[in-house]
Amino acid sequence: MPSIPFLNRLPWVKTPMVIPVVRLHGVIGGGGRFRQGLSIASTAGILHKAFSMPGPAVALAVNSPGGSPAQSDLIGRRIRALAEEKGKTVYAFTEDVAASGGYWLAVAADEIYALETSIVGSIGVVSGGFGFTGLIEKLGVERRLHTAGEAKARLDPFSPEKADDVAWLTALQRDLHAIFKETVKARRGERLKATQKKTFSGDVWLGREALEMGLVDGIGDVKGVMTEKFGKDVKLKLIEARTGMVGRLLGHSQGAPPGWAEEALGALEARALWSRFGL
Repeated sequence: MPSIPFLNRLPWVKTPMVIPVVRLHGVIGGGGRFRQGLSIASTAGILHKAFSMPGPAVALAVNSPGGSPAQSDLIGRRIRALAEEKGKTVYAFTEDVAASGGYWLAVAADEIYALETSIVGSIGVVSGGFGFTGLIEKLGVERRLHTAGEAKARLDPFSPEKADDVAWLTALQRDLHAIFKETVKARRGERLKATQKKTFSGDVWLGREALEMGLVDGIGDVKGVMTEKFGKDVKLKLIEARTGMVGRLLGHSQGAPPGWAEEALGALEARALWSRFGL
């Protein structure tokens, strides 16, 4: 039976509490015509909608192997800004994976819950790539690269690797790691129980060990925990971005559009990120 608005305002009519659930699923910053990714652009609207709903809380369903540090930071900051503006408590629930940038999103919550089978952590920074110098030499291909600025083409995969470039990358990763660590420490505080060496090693753990380490606050799923906190009549409302007809048609169009090779490589990279945490 549909809800009748004026009845909900009557003092003897009890309206069930509704908790919005925002699903943060995918590689962070990874997106394109053939794959979905998380970014501040793709999440800002649904986060605003969720935090604008009446009620005391917002739930985040996090399922991400990580990705862009900047986008992780931007989404996390937006969650905290909205929580403070709207006076909401934020609960995060890890699904398959909340690793690296995925865990960065989770720590934006006031409380984090994991499944026993969830993979949590990876508080570190990684950069991967390939070197093709031997291959192009074997194929008889000549590399021609012209830059203005001596650092413009650092770690070019078709040029020999330079020690100075590796040192630069190492320093960059060290600085990013420090920012990540400070974010986790600021959000989790005294709840962190393991040594810093273990916590920030870049390793991952299943839900139970993550709980012992203080990376999460409990074991449970969104339905069970929200029922425990807000009563058996609580309703969960999934907040998702809508894809218009044009977007759906373009997303399933045939052919090879410009940039298809980059898209394919990006999709393979996203798949590789997910597969690191599979059975």
